[in-house]
Amino acid sequence: MLTTDLEITVHKLAPEQLKEKPDQQSLGFGQYFTDHMFVMHWSRERGWYDAKIHPYQDFAIDPAAMVFHYGQAIFEGMKAYRSKGGETLLFRPESNLERMNKSAVRMCMPRLPVDRMLQAIKALVYLDREWIPTAPGATLYLRPTMIATEPALGLRPSQEYIFFILASPVGAYYAEGFNPVKIYVEDTYVRAVPGGVGEAKTAGNYAASVKALTEAQQKGFSQVLWLDALEHKYIEEVGTSNAFFVINGELTTPPLGGTILPGITRDSVLQLARDWGLQVNERMLSIDEVIAAAEDGSLQEVFSSGTAAVISPLGELNYKGKSVLVNGGSTGPIAQRLFDELQAIQFGEQEDPHNWMVRVA
Repeated sequence: MLTTDLEITVHKLAPEQLKEKPDQQSLGFGQYFTDHMFVMHWSRERGWYDAKIHPYQDFAIDPAAMVFHYGQAIFEGMKAYRSKGGETLLFRPESNLERMNKSAVRMCMPRLPVDRMLQAIKALVYLDREWIPTAPGATLYLRPTMIATEPALGLRPSQEYIFFILASPVGAYYAEGFNPVKIYVEDTYVRAVPGGVGEAKTAGNYAASVKALTEAQQKGFSQVLWLDALEHKYIEEVGTSNAFFVINGELTTPPLGGTILPGITRDSVLQLARDWGLQVNERMLSIDEVIAAAEDGSLQEVFSSGTAAVISPLGELNYKGKSVLVNGGSTGPIAQRLFDELQAIQFGEQEDPHNWMVRVA
């Protein structure tokens, strides 16, 4: 049930109740949260109701809430930007909301009224606009989330849900910033299988990846490059991002086939690359092909894309105990150009030919 006449109420903090804002030079990622949040509820009888923006606060949830026991939880990630001219901008928010609805369908959760939720996001960002950082490259990260809250035991879809949006001022996702990171190619654990929930942005996908990520970080790597679950052969995605490879001047990325997330930034990268006249391939790519290309010199760049890091160059791949450098461990020209152009569009410094940016009133 979609609710089209949903009213959104706003309860603002008084000026003396507002939090002190953090130092923009040490924001990190996801450590601080703004003064307000958006919350609304859903039940089978009422649909979506009680939509409000109110002060950031704790939830009181029954210990039997089904999210704790059966994992019905989905989320999204998007950003708000402050342009040099002082405008507040959002990057493709409707695409994120539409993807969230696809995740909801896969997880047997209610769909969101996209138009009304876009209004809610704009209202929340406008209310907390003073939290949008002005430091170079810093943004306001938005985390729409939906969880199952019906207090019941027994495996079935919940009859009750809470949807909420948090906002967090953030700096660079990786400590290395835009410098190339070291990646561990995971060939023991798996992230997703055909027919599973790999293409849904559901909490369980990330929970399943924590052990592999922790072990990789203990070995000195920043992230994991996942291989397919059936043959441990074909590249799928980096832990929190889609993966791209430049081989003999052609840009290649794994195809969407149900096991990897259809990234909004991924789609934007493919569009920009085609605009520039690059040869773009969406095809299955084996780790053996990548290692061979690294050894014969035809592997020119590897990078990942995602909302958090935008573009992250990968300077070293470690597979079965053997490390190979990519582009001498340096950032490649395509990754650099993509990062520069996406950031320029997102911060309103360059023409937006595909109308990706949405202005907040």
